[in-house]
Amino acid sequence: MGVTAAAVLLGLLMLQASREDLPQGEDISVAWDVTVGAATWTVLLLWRRRYPVAVMLVMAFAQLTASTVLGTAAVALFSVAMLRPWRTSLYLGVLNMAVIVAEFWVAPLSGPDFREGLIVFGLMYAMLVSTGMLVRSRRMLIASLKERARVAESEQRLRVEEARLLERERIAREMHDVLAHRISLLAVHAGALEFRPDAPTDQREAAGIIRRSAYEAMEDLREVIGVLRDGAGTAGAGDADPSPGPERPQPTLKDVAALVEESRLAGAHVTLDDRVPDPAAVPARVGRHAYRIVQEGLTNARKHAPGAHVRVWLDVPDGTALAIEILNPLPPGPPPNPLPGAGAGLVGLGERVHTLGGTLEHGRTDDGRFRLRAHLPLPT
Repeated sequence: MGVTAAAVLLGLLMLQASREDLPQGEDISVAWDVTVGAATWTVLLLWRRRYPVAVMLVMAFAQLTASTVLGTAAVALFSVAMLRPWRTSLYLGVLNMAVIVAEFWVAPLSGPDFREGLIVFGLMYAMLVSTGMLVRSRRMLIASLKERARVAESEQRLRVEEARLLERERIAREMHDVLAHRISLLAVHAGALEFRPDAPTDQREAAGIIRRSAYEAMEDLREVIGVLRDGAGTAGAGDADPSPGPERPQPTLKDVAALVEESRLAGAHVTLDDRVPDPAAVPARVGRHAYRIVQEGLTNARKHAPGAHVRVWLDVPDGTALAIEILNPLPPGPPPNPLPGAGAGLVGLGERVHTLGGTLEHGRTDDGRFRLRAHLPLPT
């Protein structure tokens, strides 16, 4: 719109300058040319991109009424060449040139001037059409390259996803073939020891705990393999039916007491300080993550501080969040026969807590103990 206003202002200035030197008849002609020129420039600037062909047709025939439209028609032809196929540009260029020939034919021009005018306008239109087509082809090339890049990126993403799925399938197969076999052997041997009549009572109880833990591990392994295979069921060792069974109920905050009791039966010294007034009121999603946090804390205590007294503390101090703290003393040196681990347990806990919008802290305290503290917000 600023360019349009400038064109109108320029036309008015030209009109005022012409009125001072021209007779009355020529003054009216200049005023008409300037008015038509300003109007055609306004039409050109407003609609040349949306309706280039229609604007070009208007400009082509408007040249017969005012000489100032010659430049406007040239710009309109360039817009057509830039926005429409080459055949449309060629046809409109020939039409515009025919109008120019008709206008020069009726004008009082000499033969040399007539020929020179046609050559100049013909070369100018050829240059405008060629330049517009070049700009259009360049834009189409850029758009094509962007589309190819988008398609290539999409194909690369699909290849990465396919490779990820294949890797998940391979991991699931290895876990089933290796871990399921070893855990099933552990359960069989523990069961044989549990029901051996001449075994001491404490050994039979320990073997029962091992057998039940192995069974739970098999069930957990079955779920993990199902997740890795994207919902495809996987039979455990010794299962005859490979179809997936019903989903196991997920643990909640009420199951923390059973988890602590299981650790005590395994020989750990664990104290549970549960100050949650109504564990059933805690949402299942928060309770499930709290259970896994306590489970990982007890596992770390058994691995890095075997035999140490572990304190598990649960509370809802202000009613808006569930606080969990697991505290155990650290041994003065490395634990004997440390259990193997990947060191990813705390990282996994951090991811769990992050999904709930909570906080997780862990580390050595000043009095030589290890503290694992989590803060899980509760929905209001």
